[in-house]
Amino acid sequence: MTTQTFTPLELLRAPEKNALIKEFIGKSLESLRTPAMIIDRKLFADNCARMHARSKEWGATFRAHLKTHKVRSEMIMPELTSCVVVSTVLEAWELVRHGLVADGAVTDILYGLPIALNKIADLSKLQDEVAKNGAALRILVDHPQQVQYIDSYEKLKKNPRRWSMFVKINGGQNRAGVVPSSEDFLALIQTILKSPAASLYGFYGHAGNSYSSTSRSEATDFLSSEVKSVNEAAKIALDQLRSSPFPEVHTQPFILSVGSTPTAHAANAATRTMLASILHGTLELHAGNYPLLDLQQLHTSLIDRSQISQHVRATVVSYYHGRGKGGADEAMVDAGAIAFSKDSGPSGHYGEVVGKAWILSRISQEHGILTRVDNGNGQQADELHVGSQVDIVGQHACLIAAAYPWFYIVDSSIQNGTEVVDIWVPWKGW
Repeated sequence: MTTQTFTPLELLRAPEKNALIKEFIGKSLESLRTPAMIIDRKLFADNCARMHARSKEWGATFRAHLKTHKVRSEMIMPELTSCVVVSTVLEAWELVRHGLVADGAVTDILYGLPIALNKIADLSKLQDEVAKNGAALRILVDHPQQVQYIDSYEKLKKNPRRWSMFVKINGGQNRAGVVPSSEDFLALIQTILKSPAASLYGFYGHAGNSYSSTSRSEATDFLSSEVKSVNEAAKIALDQLRSSPFPEVHTQPFILSVGSTPTAHAANAATRTMLASILHGTLELHAGNYPLLDLQQLHTSLIDRSQISQHVRATVVSYYHGRGKGGADEAMVDAGAIAFSKDSGPSGHYGEVVGKAWILSRISQEHGILTRVDNGNGQQADELHVGSQVDIVGQHACLIAAAYPWFYIVDSSIQNGTEVVDIWVPWKGW
């Protein structure tokens, strides 16, 4: 049997929020050590409300992915959803440790990675913990051996349980999952339906390729493709369910969970009417990047620049006249690949300076190079000055956020968002 591992919660000590609040609340942004990640909580909340409204308009329930901001109450809105996805087992344990399961804010947790065999015991322990408050823990599977190993694990227990499972569907992205029309999918479904330790809950798709969308119609096509894939999977499973020795233990109707931030932005009443096929389950929409947003999302044309709620503040540490391509000026800032990640986007650079025609054109580990660009009038933007600070929106907020031990929170409805009003401490680790 694979050696089991456990989440070392007692060894993972996050910065003390109370101490951070005492140190930073009321301070101006100019006084912060850079690089600093700054989030506008008003825009954050507006983005959350907007996404939940889209889900409701589309006629689906919503499951919030916590992988980007990884913080407590700031990202759980109980009046809107109590179903979440986590990307690490640690995140699920933190939901328990911070009381979100106990107080009913979170009632349904999906561990959003095909289950690793060495984490089964840890997840079993987590199920015991959440069950004390009537909450559910669900897992993703995409290979029969994952199910068979859970069978073996449960056989050793005095009181075995059934694990609630989503089957991860590969809709053509080739990141994870199985193709519904494949022999692999059929073998997996048959294994689940015959298992004494499995309960089939639904089918989960994620159109990661939808980030290439540049219009609502393109994102809608990706969304329709997602629905088609999970719906096809559900139909095959229903046919197989008739021969299952345990038909009563499998969720009916199946949950058809689809989404990414671009496709979720395309979900509305109009796109729902385009679903001509009969659904073999109940729709659920999921997304994760939507509260923060970034340049990758801006490129889809499904959001406005004014909706982006996060940016990184950096300090200009040097200036180079005429050094760039075509004689453009360049400047160095104290934020590099660690502060922004090396994710780029269709624009070909790593970030854009807010309110100034400068781009983050190159990055090394701890510094970045800004390049002055044409402002659209045939003239270059005003030059920057050594010691000045700039706000930069990067390409991919999910990876950017992972670098910071805490986030400085502003509110654009308070002092125009120029001072710190809160500190959010994200959960770190696996």
